[in-house]
Amino acid sequence: MATILHIDSSARSGGSDEHRFGSHSRRLTRTFVDKWRSIRPDDEIIYRDVGINPPKPVTGEWIHAAFTKPEEREPWMNAELEESDRLVDELLRADVIVAGVPMYNFGPPAQFKAYIDNIVRVGRTFGFDRNRQGVPYWPMVPAGKTLVILSARGDYGYGPGERLEDQNHVEPGVRTPFAYLGVTDVHSVAIEYDEFADERLQASIRSAERDVEALVQHLGSGLSKAA
Repeated sequence: MATILHIDSSARSGGSDEHRFGSHSRRLTRTFVDKWRSIRPDDEIIYRDVGINPPKPVTGEWIHAAFTKPEEREPWMNAELEESDRLVDELLRADVIVAGVPMYNFGPPAQFKAYIDNIVRVGRTFGFDRNRQGVPYWPMVPAGKTLVILSARGDYGYGPGERLEDQNHVEPGVRTPFAYLGVTDVHSVAIEYDEFADERLQASIRSAERDVEALVQHLGSGLSKAA
């Protein structure tokens, strides 16, 4: 049995297939999860909505607590890291992380950045030793996890080799910290043309949903073979 960590980060509360002003990224993550359940009904799904219930941003107290050795932490430090610990625990349990991350002003939503800041934890998801030969940092998240980034954009042409590739900080902004932790198997699908609200948007939605369903089939069958 596999575990899927389903994360939504859109500020919109529903999918675009539910109402006019709904979220395209939520629509894609639900498509992913529904398709996954249809072919692997016994797998565990963990749901985390950081768009509606964002994690607390990192503070000076959080940093002080995180960089204090666990055996030396005072009670308030453990309380300060409680939410972060829950998020890290979920990440470590997951085999597949499917994250809905819409483009807000060329990058991920602040809510998702707060999530990333809470899971990049010294001693839990990455190691650090200034006396280590070579690079003093190393990933601590177990190998074999897969990250799926499902996004939505108002404009078009943000993909590799396209006209706005250098302005797309969503996928790179998510891939980089996850790779730092050890998650390097990454797939992405995005809906474009949202601001145009015409047939190009509808075609992009249809194409993205097909790609998501094909990706689920590919990943799900791969896990079955591995098992």
